[in-house]
Amino acid sequence: KDGEKGVARVCPAKANSLLTFEFREYADGSQPGSIDIGHKGPCAVYMKKVEDATADDNAAGDGWFKIWHTGYDEQAEKWCTEKLIDNNGFLSVRIPEDIEDGYYLVRTELLALHMAAFADPLDPQFYVNCAQIYVQGGGSARPETVSIGEGTYTLDTPGLKYNIYAKPLQLPYPIPGPHVYESKGVAGRSVDLEKRDTQSKGLKPAGCILQRDNWCGFEVPDYSDENGCWASSKKCWDQSKMCYDTTPPTGYKTCDIWGKKCNGIDDACNSGNFNGPPNKGQVLTPEPKPLGGSPQIFKRMEKPSRRWSA
Repeated sequence: KDGEKGVARVCPAKANSLLTFEFREYADGSQPGSIDIGHKGPCAVYMKKVEDATADDNAAGDGWFKIWHTGYDEQAEKWCTEKLIDNNGFLSVRIPEDIEDGYYLVRTELLALHMAAFADPLDPQFYVNCAQIYVQGGGSARPETVSIGEGTYTLDTPGLKYNIYAKPLQLPYPIPGPHVYESKGVAGRSVDLEKRDTQSKGLKPAGCILQRDNWCGFEVPDYSDENGCWASSKKCWDQSKMCYDTTPPTGYKTCDIWGKKCNGIDDACNSGNFNGPPNKGQVLTPEPKPLGGSPQIFKRMEKPSRRWSA
C-alpha cells in the first residue's frame, strides 16, 4: 500500500552492517506466523540510491540493484519462505561494503508460487516491503542497476510459472531478476573521509519522548495553575488523537502508552496539582524487544535466471 509515498523517518545504517526484516501474517503480532506455510518460493532484496529517501515517487523505475537472493536449497530441501517461517519471520541481509554513502530505498521481495502453475489465471504472488535508510561509511561503487515497476515481471519471466508440487522438482530453480551485486569490499572504499556527507533528512526530531515509526510524541508545556494544567492536557490528547489516527497495521500499543501520560496529567489537574507536567521529559519509548530469530543470513542459491533484461 502507498508504495510511492515516502515517510518522515530514515534509519541510519553503516555500510557492511546487517539489516534484519520481520515478516508477520498479522502485522500487530496479535497472532503468530510470518507467511502461510503453503506460500512457498524465493526471496530477494534490492537497494536503490535516491536523492531524498523521504520524497514521494522514488521507488518505481531505474536504479535498483539486487544485494541478495535465495530460492530452493536443494541440500536442506526448503524454499526461502520455509526458512523464513523456521526463523520466526526474520530475514537478514548485509549492506554492500563499497557502495556510496547516501539515501537508499531497500525493497524486500517474497514470491509465493502456490498458484503459479495451475491457477486460472496463473497467479505467482509477490509480497514486497520498503525501508528508507542512510548508508554511512561506504565507498565509491555504483552497482549496475535495473528498472522495477509495472510490467517488470511477466508470466514469461523464468521462475514465475514454476510448479512447486512436481515430484521431483525441476532443479535448479531459476530465481527471477538480475544477478546479485558482488561487493569489492574494502578495495572499493576509496573515499576521502573529510568529504563524506552526513544524514540531514529523516532524523529523529528533537524533543521526541515517544516514537512510533513516523509519529513522535512531544512533552507538553510547563504549567503552574489550573488553566495551564488543562491546556497542557488538551495538547497531550491532541497528540494522542494524531497517534491513533495515523497508526499503521502494526497496532496501537505506542498510542496507549501516550494515553497513559495524558491520563496522568488529567489526574493531576483533577487533584489540584497544578505544577507540571508530571515526569517532565521522561522518555517513554520502550526498549526494542530481543530479536525473535537468528540474524544469520540464509544461504544464497546461485542460480538466477539468465534471461533478465529489465
